[in-house]
Amino acid sequence: MTWLALCDHDDRKLSLNGLGVDRRDEPCLSPDPRLLVSRGTLLFEMRLNDDETTRDLFGYAESEPWPRGMLFRSLPGGGVAFIQSMANHTARAEIRVSNVARSDFIRITYSWDAAARWARMTLEQPQESVIKSVQIDAPQPLSLGDLRDLMLGRGSHVFSADMIFAALSDAIEPVGPMPSLMSDVPIATPWDYKAAGDLRRGDTVTTRASGVVPVVHSITRTVPARGSFRPIHLRAPYFGLQQDITVSPEQHLLIDGPEVEYLFGQEAVLVPASHLVNGFTGFAAPCGPTVSYTQLLLPKHETMLAAGTALESLYIGRIRRRPDELASSVLRDLDRHGLPEHGRPSHQVLRHFEAIHLARQRAA
Repeated sequence: MTWLALCDHDDRKLSLNGLGVDRRDEPCLSPDPRLLVSRGTLLFEMRLNDDETTRDLFGYAESEPWPRGMLFRSLPGGGVAFIQSMANHTARAEIRVSNVARSDFIRITYSWDAAARWARMTLEQPQESVIKSVQIDAPQPLSLGDLRDLMLGRGSHVFSADMIFAALSDAIEPVGPMPSLMSDVPIATPWDYKAAGDLRRGDTVTTRASGVVPVVHSITRTVPARGSFRPIHLRAPYFGLQQDITVSPEQHLLIDGPEVEYLFGQEAVLVPASHLVNGFTGFAAPCGPTVSYTQLLLPKHETMLAAGTALESLYIGRIRRRPDELASSVLRDLDRHGLPEHGRPSHQVLRHFEAIHLARQRAA
């Protein structure tokens, strides 16, 4: 898997050798713009549209040497439609969501394998743990020239103000549960702290409430370092940290104390790292175009101890009972019989305004 291109409203990059930590010595594809890219992934994040209008989000339309185009379009009330046309062939799909807020965002992952006559569009709302997919039959391959122009902003392309970023990969990228720790985050073990990236299946870690448990699997993935993937640097001594750590915006910290019990009626709550960014206790970490995250899968979704604070381990629910979801996830190469089942999380996940309120109460 190699990320080849990345674009947002400030910058656009494309390299057939790969970007950032994915960069290789040899190009992944021939530079011929006429090359038909038969397999790959377009991933983008956008702000949700909660009004009653339809908006063109991301895509292109060309007329020479033959008419063709691809477009992602927001739907009234929330959702995204996909349209691909080439000569007399048209493929369509749509996914709708409800109860959207303008401050929310969604992630769209469009993966295609033209040789297998298969494509999949997935909509994710990480804040709501929502994931919906739709299969698209007989997708057309995309020319390298069209993909290059789309990602570099050339020709007849669309990249709306609602877009946050878009990225292109040469592989079928996974969706669903994702790793969220930088490899150097220190994790407590029975002997000492050990870097998350050095822990392997069968190693043991010390948890907040369950003592010492074994690592079922260690999961790693490289993603575009933009949007909800852009790393967050959390500063010690806040949140009980004994040293600074860097995590994904979607990494949850477990926070307890009298303020938590008073405000939420619970012993502890989960707070996404993205909600802790204020320029002082947490801030967006400097990074390149891509970033690699790791995470530990534990038997019962136990809370780990990392650099003195409590961090959520990888939550996979009962994905092993859902073959389609498992096959499209970062766990797809693992034996499902060896995967644990996780019940519903017992702690409330705070929304952004709730996390701000909690921070103010703690500072008072």
